[in-house]
Parts: sequence; structure tokens; C-alpha cells
Amino acid sequence: MSQDKRIRVNRNVTSPQVRLIDMHGTMLGIKPLIEAVTMAKGAGLDLVEISPDANPPVCKVMDFSKYLYEKEKQDRENRKKQKAGVLKEIRLNPRIASHDLQTKVKHIEQFLKEHNKVRVTVVFRGRENQHRNLGEEILNAVRDHLSTVGAPEGRPQMMGNRMSIMLAPVVGKPQAVKTPAKPAVKPEQQPG
Repeated sequence: MSQDKRIRVNRNVTSPQVRLIDMHGTMLGIKPLIEAVTMAKGAGLDLVEISPDANPPVCKVMDFSKYLYEKEKQDRENRKKQKAGVLKEIRLNPRIASHDLQTKVKHIEQFLKEHNKVRVTVVFRGRENQHRNLGEEILNAVRDHLSTVGAPEGRPQMMGNRMSIMLAPVVGKPQAVKTPAKPAVKPEQQPG
């Protein structure tokens, strides 16, 4: 039986006494370790230390492999819900055509809606380095176009022959789109 290194089972429990919970979830009180292990083996189950920091440690009579399976399943669910954003990068050329730019903007918008951060980079080659203002205009246009779904983290920055800006997903903005009706009500209330 494979054992998780952090969880002590059966004879690996080191405390001479344990606070015992049976397989039905009933607290049986403080028992000697030998008695608790014997009880677990008699039921065909394992003695699993579920709270090692308690004094004495809390142990439960259960099927250890089932416990590991349930724990792994719960960890997978938590990882799915967590959805830590990944950093995506979109590279542009300062001479990009407007339609191509719109296609890239749609990709960036999709990444932001998936809660990923996006670094938009304009790469300058050769003589394009003399026209860095074009790159800044492109980045500002992308930033302005995506203001409802992405918030810029700082201003466009130059690093060698690349100019980039970081966009982070915006969580609460979709609600702000619905609120323009409220300011229309307030001016009517003020004069009257």
C-alpha cells in the first residue's frame, strides 16, 4: 500500500496515546496506540493520523487508500477552481496591418477572459527602431480597445529592440458596464 509521507498510518503513528474516532465518525476518546491499531485491524481498516498537531494526535479508523483517493480528488477540484493565470505573450510588428491587429486583439481578449495575463510586445527590426513612436501608438490602441477586459500594469516599456505592456484580467468591470443608467437618474433628482 503506497503511503503519503506526510500522513502517518497504523504503526507509523508515534504517539503512545491517540484521540480515536471510529469508522462511523464517533469520538471514542483517548486510547492507547496499541488498542487503536488493534481495533482498526480488527475492522479490516487502517488507523490514520488526521490531526498530528493535536495533543494527543487525532486518529481515525478508515480505509487509507480511499482516504488518499478522496484527498487527491479534492486537491484536483481545488486546483481547477484556483486557475492561477498563465502569462501569455503576443508579438506584433510596428508595420502590422489593421485587420491583423484586430485578429491579435481578439486573441488577447480571449486570453484575458480566461484569466491569463498577457504581455503585448512590439518587436522592432533594423530601421524600424527609428520609429518607436509607432510601437507606442499600437500598444496604446490595444490597451484602449481592451480596457473593459484588461487593465494595464504600468506604461509601455522598452527592452532592447522590444516595447511591451502587460495586461491583467479585470474581474469587476462587466458590472460597471451596466451602471450608466444610475447617473441618468441622479440629475433628475437634483433639480427637483
